[in-house]
Amino acid sequence: MRILSAFATALCLCTTLGTALAQSNTDQSKFRQLGTEIPTPNTYRTASGAPGEEYWQQRADYDIKVELDDDKQRIIGRETVTYTNNSPHTLTYLWVQLDQNVVDPNSDTYKTETGKLDQRMSAGQLNGMLDNSFDGGHKIEYVRDMTGKPLKYTIVKTMMRIDLPTPLAAKVGKFQFQIGWNYNINDRQNPALQADSRGGYEFFPEDGNYLYTITQWFPRMAVYDDYNGWQHKQFLGQGEFTLPFGNYTVAITVPSDHIVASTGVLQNPKDVLSAEQQKRFEASKTATKPVVIVTQEEATEKEKTKAKDKKTWIYKADNVRDFAFGSSRKYIWDAMGVKVDGSPQSTIMAMSYYAKEANPLYGQYSTEAVAHTLRVYSKHTIAYPYPVAISVEASNGMEYPMICFNYGRPEKDGTYSERIKYGMLSVIFHEVGHNFFPMIVNSDERQWTWMDEGLNSFCQYLAEQEWQRDYPSGGGQPRNIVGYMKADKAVQNPIMTNSESIIQFGPNAYTKPATALNILRETVMGRELFDYSFKEYARRWAFKHPTPSDFFRTMEDASGIDLDWFWRGWFYTTDNVDIAIEGVTEFRMDSKNPEIEKALASKKSKEQLERDVTYQNNKRDLATTAVERNEALKDFYNGYDPNALTPMDKDRFEKWYAGLGPKEKAIFDAKKNYYQIDFKNKGGLVMPIILKFEFEDGTHEIQRIPAEIWRMDNEKFSKVFALGKPVKQVILDPNLETADIDLDDNYFPRRMMPSRFEIFKSEGFTRGSSQGSNPMQQAQQQQKKPAGGN
Repeated sequence: MRILSAFATALCLCTTLGTALAQSNTDQSKFRQLGTEIPTPNTYRTASGAPGEEYWQQRADYDIKVELDDDKQRIIGRETVTYTNNSPHTLTYLWVQLDQNVVDPNSDTYKTETGKLDQRMSAGQLNGMLDNSFDGGHKIEYVRDMTGKPLKYTIVKTMMRIDLPTPLAAKVGKFQFQIGWNYNINDRQNPALQADSRGGYEFFPEDGNYLYTITQWFPRMAVYDDYNGWQHKQFLGQGEFTLPFGNYTVAITVPSDHIVASTGVLQNPKDVLSAEQQKRFEASKTATKPVVIVTQEEATEKEKTKAKDKKTWIYKADNVRDFAFGSSRKYIWDAMGVKVDGSPQSTIMAMSYYAKEANPLYGQYSTEAVAHTLRVYSKHTIAYPYPVAISVEASNGMEYPMICFNYGRPEKDGTYSERIKYGMLSVIFHEVGHNFFPMIVNSDERQWTWMDEGLNSFCQYLAEQEWQRDYPSGGGQPRNIVGYMKADKAVQNPIMTNSESIIQFGPNAYTKPATALNILRETVMGRELFDYSFKEYARRWAFKHPTPSDFFRTMEDASGIDLDWFWRGWFYTTDNVDIAIEGVTEFRMDSKNPEIEKALASKKSKEQLERDVTYQNNKRDLATTAVERNEALKDFYNGYDPNALTPMDKDRFEKWYAGLGPKEKAIFDAKKNYYQIDFKNKGGLVMPIILKFEFEDGTHEIQRIPAEIWRMDNEKFSKVFALGKPVKQVILDPNLETADIDLDDNYFPRRMMPSRFEIFKSEGFTRGSSQGSNPMQQAQQQQKKPAGGN
């Protein structure tokens, strides 16, 4: 046994040593190709990033009848689902999503929520941590086939498996079934229900009315695809939704004085709108500015009474992945027709629904912002294909096909701060933009949040910058991600992290990928190549289900640029950009010209004497030296100047110059200044090098070096620059294009980087208060003061 143990120990040591040697001999370069990180191409998804010749996806069509109970804040629904199996696999069961179960009292979201107690906590904060009393889960009344026969089903938290009575055939199989359900609508502003704050109701105590945003409200088919099989990862509140495309017919029954904003096109306007409202809607189709269809006066009048009878609004939507609606008697409604080049729709209706509490902001900006988003996104992706795009003010931000719910409410006196104005515009750009990602380019949100939020945040940045030249964008600009990227690695994840496991959700899934794409566009690839490739990705994967590898491969395939180093660094690691200028050494070519060289040598000798402390002190303290007092001590060398020009020096130079070839003479005559610059990669991310040379004559020059300069040594390199003028200062990344986290070492000679601090009177000071942040309100208050008043 002892001999066997020794042998086993030796074998273990040899194996460990062999593994270490193998790892040391493998390619660890940041420029190695993405191999094991992305799936092997196949006939479903090609190596170019395009869908393969055997690509398939499932389909789910819905016929839904739903009633909103305004007295009990409740949804009662009945749906018929037609599921089409286009896969090459026979299916014996189906998976359906029950996302409302995220606020069931027994939800895993509540059970897995973490938190700490502070010394002082509000009741709302404590309630948000501990209260799971609200019963908001889906109550399934029945699941049955089209003959009324019950189907066996099993609810697994936020998912439900339906066992099929007979296997569903591959490629051609269709199955129809019916589900009845109901659930209690959640209070969207209750901190204990944040897992479901994407939809719900808002109660207005001033007039006793509700504003409903109904989302994740019906049992929805899960996706079955070539990549995951069934995507039935549980919904815990953060990783959003993965859904198949289909056609919807939805009949929505609400109080008769409600206005319904919805995915799709209204089929029965004569049944639900007055003749005047129908007339206004028709006029809006050709208007050049928004036309108000339901006025503020009409909405305010309806707030005073509550109708007891009901109306049913019928909407149809084709080739969408989801369906949502809003309903309230408080809604003001305006609309405007929009033309988008290349769209299959001759006119797209940009529309907004909002309560009077959102005016004047929404009336002035919302529909115009919707139209702007459609134009900008269509230019950079594909032409918007749907007939409608809607913005609903609902004190949050959430997206669905053709409709979204947005933030941005002014003060009660109608004034608003810059933060509110631009926050509202940005969220409308963002949420309307989600029509493109993921509603059309239909990525798996449950797995990869960045594929819709990151790409959409990048396009949002483009829309912001095309809205106003000095738009105060929060994301997209490299300098704005530095704080996150320099943070402790313990509070960071790679972008390629599952949606439910991301620590800092906003910076990781929104801002960092948006910034990465902006850097790709402006610094790495250039606008022409990037825009062509990004548009090609949208074209290839419109109305399909792309994965990260499809995006990565398409961007490279369409541009001809190897970007594996970029994807690996920015998306698979938490490395940051911290490149330093370690040193700059000036080299001067020996001119051989005695007039120049001896003059320089003479100057150097004088400078050395001027720096010689003993020589300078003796000039001051000694009246004479021995040689100065005694002429006999002088000889030839006391009068000899080794730097004096002689005829022999000139003759020797002329002979040397005559012997040079044409190339050597060209280099010699150019009289360049040569600088060796040493760079170090301290942060891990390799990036292009952008250098600004500031010259002694006050001019400057910028040089750009591709990231491939790091391919032989990922940690350091030196490069020689030949410049026509003497350099005073070298600056790395002068325009802050790369998100470098430490600018102190981006200068040579080193430059002190200023920091800022502020002094304010703490007593009575509230940062972000209306008084401190709403200049519009201050101006109005000033105007109201009597002349000569204080």
